[in-house]
Amino acid sequence: MAPVSEQLEPQGAGADPAAATPLPGPPAGEEPRRENGGEWRPGSGESGAQPPAAPAEEGPGSPGCPGSAAAPEPPEGGWGWVVMLAAMWCNGAVFGIQNSCGVLFVSMLRLFGSSDDKQLVFKTAWVSSLSMGMVFFCSPIVSIFTDLFGCRKVAVIGAAVGLVGLLSSSFVSTIEPLYFTYGIVFACGCSFAYQPSLVILGHYFKKRLGLVNGIVTAGSSLFTVSLPFLLRVLLDSVDLFNTLRVLCILMFVLFLAGFTYKPLVPNTKDKEGGKKGKFKLPPAKKICNFSVFKVLSYRIWALGIPAALFGYFVPYVHLMNHVKERFGDSVPEEVLLLCLGITSGVGRLIFGRVADYIPGAKKIYLQVASFFFIGLMSMMIPLCNVFGALVAVCLFMGLFDGCFICIMAPIAFELVGAQDVSQAIGFLLGLMSVPMTVGPPVAGLLRDKLGTYDVAFYLAGVPPLIGGAILCFIPWVHERQKLKARAKPVDGETTEKMLENESTLVSDTTEKPAKELDSGF
Repeated sequence: MAPVSEQLEPQGAGADPAAATPLPGPPAGEEPRRENGGEWRPGSGESGAQPPAAPAEEGPGSPGCPGSAAAPEPPEGGWGWVVMLAAMWCNGAVFGIQNSCGVLFVSMLRLFGSSDDKQLVFKTAWVSSLSMGMVFFCSPIVSIFTDLFGCRKVAVIGAAVGLVGLLSSSFVSTIEPLYFTYGIVFACGCSFAYQPSLVILGHYFKKRLGLVNGIVTAGSSLFTVSLPFLLRVLLDSVDLFNTLRVLCILMFVLFLAGFTYKPLVPNTKDKEGGKKGKFKLPPAKKICNFSVFKVLSYRIWALGIPAALFGYFVPYVHLMNHVKERFGDSVPEEVLLLCLGITSGVGRLIFGRVADYIPGAKKIYLQVASFFFIGLMSMMIPLCNVFGALVAVCLFMGLFDGCFICIMAPIAFELVGAQDVSQAIGFLLGLMSVPMTVGPPVAGLLRDKLGTYDVAFYLAGVPPLIGGAILCFIPWVHERQKLKARAKPVDGETTEKMLENESTLVSDTTEKPAKELDSGF
């Protein structure tokens, strides 16, 4: 996913210097109107008026805050390359472990299972689904903490919490404690470590931010490709608990990587503390900006994406066990995760570039196509009676998974504008957590009741089709919103020209008698 920070650019740059000259209209302190799409429109109809500077409570360049003219220019390199590598490790460690949950899932079934437990798959699926769900559920909270306290502190503390959660998971004796240690503590730590890694990139890069973001997100695909094979070797040579302790090494390196996030712009706490000597929380409206939900196209997006994701995470959790039940131990099921990881990385690069050529909110059609193919591929999984067919399905699924992920930030920018893009994505990720958490346990329950995964995979393909159908309305709705937004400033500009003409006439009338007096008439 492209870092949301790349969308947060100064809004007042390039404004006409003549805007400093006062024109007839309301007092200068009046806050300008902000129309849908993030474009600043002067509330009084004054042409050239600059948007207001960022409030004192908000640090420039922090997520969700407009940049200010005083914000330093990104160095486009230097220490930023070290930050890039640290962020790449963060993406790989967090989502490499999460995406490889299918391998751990099979080991948990074998370790904690018993022939008497008829809901074993359902209970075990909650561990992985809770973990992935909590990563997204915490996103709105992480956005607030990153804004208040900065990227470095949030990332380091998050990695430390994740390390404690993963290490404590290696000492449990039943499946139930894993709901808390792995599903909540470890996942919350991952969420707090992950999001600052996206924000910090905008501090160091601007012109190269697209390239840097591509390299960083490639870390996720790289770990997703390699980690399942490492986990299989570890699980065969040592048990599940020692494997979790080995994974703690990844989290410890992530803890150290967080210290490289040297901030180049002050966060809210530093600015307030430097000015008053005492930190004071900004108003609640500035911490949680719910105004994004006033945008109809964003509301539809925030409904359609979660609706499509009820079946999204089901293959990641249950595919390994499905392959083992259908083909036994004769096939290397880890190859399927390898295919998903490789083509997901390729899809991010290809469709990220394609999206640059698609104007405005029409980018949403790429997500519609993604959900259509993801749903279709999920339904085809039970129909694959040979392993090669499953490989082909996973290749296509990974490709369109990468397409869905890589254009999240560009679409959010088109719908709500640069000012609100960070919290808009944070709210969306929080809403996504619910279906991603519920889907895999429901699929596990169906498996326990019916004895096969076929119905679970068929049903997992339905929500993406429904969600894609909902998203089809967004470009039409967004265009109507833009037309309405354009109609309002026209009236303001007409009023402004009338005021200017009236001012000119008054000026001419007063100057003419003065000239006549000077000439002796």
